[in-house]
Amino acid sequence: MSIVACAEIRSGYPFRGPVEPVASSGVLVAQMKDIDPLGGLRWETMVRTELPGKRAPDWLQIGDILFVPRGSRFFAASIDAPPEPAVCGPHLVHLRLRAGVGVLPAFLAWQINQPPLQRQLRAAAEGSSQLSIRIAEIEALQIAVPSIAQQLRIVAFAAAVLRERQLLTQLIQNREQELASLAITLAHAAGLDMN
Repeated sequence: MSIVACAEIRSGYPFRGPVEPVASSGVLVAQMKDIDPLGGLRWETMVRTELPGKRAPDWLQIGDILFVPRGSRFFAASIDAPPEPAVCGPHLVHLRLRAGVGVLPAFLAWQINQPPLQRQLRAAAEGSSQLSIRIAEIEALQIAVPSIAQQLRIVAFAAAVLRERQLLTQLIQNREQELASLAITLAHAAGLDMN
């Protein structure tokens, strides 16, 4: 199935120029800096702003997917519940699954991030100083659509892998801190100047 057959694909809200912070606003803006390839969307880093212009916003909803179409790595992240009204900025692509397509948002985001689709995206990328993907190229991507039960198993497996990676990273950081502390203790015991 093509992605356009299972999802509406649109660009983000058309800000003219940079997104200006407005601390008193109740509107969040997701930008490329707010999406991590592994951790997904970080609501706490988003800028609050007022929406300029008259265009009605496409508010982000549970199950939407944001796609980063520029840079050295193209990736997608599915959205959990927005804590407040939020839109995505113009440099992101906003995907919303069509009703009844039988595709889970987390599964679609996972599949976009995997090597087969990543190869297609890299082959379609354009630009000399910064690579980018056009919406037409995203729409043309072909995805596999297994049963919902299998999609749920894959999503759960991917979440377990992510959790293992986070735990291993934390373990490595803890060991490095222990080694640094040991080195300082040895230096003090030997009377070495640590300044």
